[in-house]
Amino acid sequence: MTVEVGSKTEGKVTGITNFGAFVDLGDNKSGMVHISEIADSYVKDIHDVLKVGDTVKVLVLNDKDGKIALSIKQASDKPKPRHHHERKPRPQQHHAESFDDMMSGFMKQSEERLSTLRKNTEGKRGGRGGRRS
Repeated sequence: MTVEVGSKTEGKVTGITNFGAFVDLGDNKSGMVHISEIADSYVKDIHDVLKVGDTVKVLVLNDKDGKIALSIKQASDKPKPRHHHERKPRPQQHHAESFDDMMSGFMKQSEERLSTLRKNTEGKRGGRGGRRS
């Protein structure tokens, strides 16, 4: 069996450490799954998710100098969840606003944000305007 980057295969967990799990891929080849590549959610202790002898489906991420990097979470066929920092596409607005209307709306939002920022920073030590003589 040849191990190609990007291919999915099955293997057997042969060892577990604090930072990952070692997986036997057959044909005297083994790779490591880093703790961050075990599950979609945070894994504090690998022993809660895997044990020696488990058969797992893995994706080959990298093969440098005979060190094979594997991923269990990327080998799953379920769609990846969106991260909270990714922007959702905005729906198209069908009404036409004039430039002046858009500018006045922007200025209003900007002033509200600045006033909130000032309110939250001025009273604190080291903040602007909070110095006393």
